[in-house]
Formats: sequence, structure tokens, C-alpha cells
Amino acid sequence: MARIGIVGTTGWATTLGIISIRSGNEATLWARSTPEAERLQSARENRRLLPGATFPDGLNVTSDAAECFGDSDIVVVSVPSVTMRQNLQVVAASIGPNTAVLCATKGVEVSSGKRMTQLVVEELNAEEQQVGMLSGPNLAPEIAAGKPASATVAFEREETAQLVQEALNDQLFRIYTSTDVVGVEMGGALKNIIAIGAGFIDGVKMGANVKAAFVTRGLHEITRLGVSLGAKPETFAGLSGMGDLIGTCYSELSRNYRLGQSLASGASLEAALEGLGGTAEGVPTTQAAVRLAETHQVEMPIAHATNDVLEGRLRAEDAAAVLLARKPQPEVRY
Repeated sequence: MARIGIVGTTGWATTLGIISIRSGNEATLWARSTPEAERLQSARENRRLLPGATFPDGLNVTSDAAECFGDSDIVVVSVPSVTMRQNLQVVAASIGPNTAVLCATKGVEVSSGKRMTQLVVEELNAEEQQVGMLSGPNLAPEIAAGKPASATVAFEREETAQLVQEALNDQLFRIYTSTDVVGVEMGGALKNIIAIGAGFIDGVKMGANVKAAFVTRGLHEITRLGVSLGAKPETFAGLSGMGDLIGTCYSELSRNYRLGQSLASGASLEAALEGLGGTAEGVPTTQAAVRLAETHQVEMPIAHATNDVLEGRLRAEDAAAVLLARKPQPEVRY
């Protein structure tokens, strides 16, 4: 049994709390404010972000960082990427230097182009070997409802990955390990860009053929950028790459996919985001990916077209035509 402290009260953070208890651990969610902690603790449900998923006995909520993380064996971080630094700075003093820190936020910081695990290392002054990533086709409402799923946990140190695997793996949530932190992290983050485009395609009813081609080319594109950052190409054929990409591009539970659909219907970005009721990580990640692609001289036409739509320079219904008009080229180039 492990003691698990979870930074955040997002739908995914709540789901990870449920998984932790189901796997036989102690788990506590950390909320930014006392009123939020009291509301969740009293309701025994995250009604705004994960309605219908009752907290199991043993899952508690507190706003006291020392209480939540002081004796934790594993700390899980699941907050929106745009607030990652801010949240880490609040809890940093309460997390021990030898604690395994598992990042479950899929995004890239726009201003620096840094991965979320890099922010964890910086703000917690942690050893890189102690910081890892959880990613895969993990739609929170399905997992919280008891439907089976799989994920990959990546740490540079295999022993730490196995520690987390043993703590969270059960008959409904099967966990694999990896030492390719960059690959697992970039696959989980960049797939949200492709999901927005998949929503565009379904929103304007372009058909299954073009969507299949788009998702496949999207996988090539995010693999190219990931490899340029040091990832292993084979990682993108796994759960955190292809697996997460398929789940996100084909499910109505994906906020990034629904964002693309809303934009295709003519909604403004502001209206589409407001209608989601939660964070769409693909928006800041698209902006960050375009900057990274330029810095590393990686060709990412899908990311650029998506960014043009998000910033109002291109209509969603015209994005596919722009991509199809590109000069023919070999299929695979890394």
C-alpha cells in the first residue's frame, strides 16, 4: 500500500484518486482553497468536472499541502498546464526530496516550450530520475465509471516506474512501464492538436477516409517533433502515442475533439471554450508546438493549420483544403 497525494481536483485528478483507492492505497486530493476542499469532501463527488462518480471510502480532500504531501510515497500532479508552475510553487515545500512525482498533465508551456515534467523538476527542485509521466487513452469518465483502460508510466529510472506501476495497476487499469519520458510525454501532449483537427473534419462531415488519413499523418507529425526533442520513435506507436491519439480523436468525451466540432460549426474560440466546461489543453499546446517546430526546424503543417484556425487566420472548413494542396512528398520522413 502506498500513500498517494494528488495535486489538483480536475476530473482526471479525481479519477486518479478513485484508481488509487481501488488499487488498495491511501489517497488525498489537494484543493487550492479551503471552501473547495470542504465542498468536495462533503459532497463526496466532483459534480462539476466528474458528475456521477462517487468518491470511494478513503479518498479525502484537503487544502493543507503539508497534510496531503508530507508523508506521501507518490505525488501525482494533475492540473491545467497553464497553472502548472503556480500550483507547484504552492506545494513545493511540502513534498519530500525522495518522493516519486508522477505528472498526469498533458501539455507544453507556451512561453518556454518546456514539458510539464521539466516544470516539475524546476519548481520542486527534484531529481530528474524521480519525476515521470503517466499517459495513454485515458478518458476520465469511462475509467471513473469502472470501464477498463491502459496507460504507460515513464521514468528514467525503471525501478521508480515499477514502484508506480505496482501502486496503480489493477484489473481495470493496466499499466505498462517505459524509460522514454520525452516520448510518453510528447505523445500525450501533442495528440490534442490532432484531436482538434479531427473535430473539424467531423464537424464539416468530410468523411471517414480523410479523417483516417488526417489522424495517420498527425501521428507522423507529432512523432517527428518528439524525435527531434530526444524521444524514441517507437514510443509513438504505443499507448501514449497512437493509443491516446485514437481515443482522443474518436470520442465525444474528448474536450479537444468537441472544441474542433464547435469551431467547425462557426462558434468563436471563446464561445467554444466556454461551452466545454473544462480545459482544452490542445489550445496552448498548439501554440507551443508551432514555436518548437520552428526552433527545431521540424515540418508540422497540421499544427500550423490548426494554429491558424485557433487564431482566426483560417476557417475550419478551409483547413483541410490547405493541407491537401501541399506539394506531394514521401510518406515517412524522420
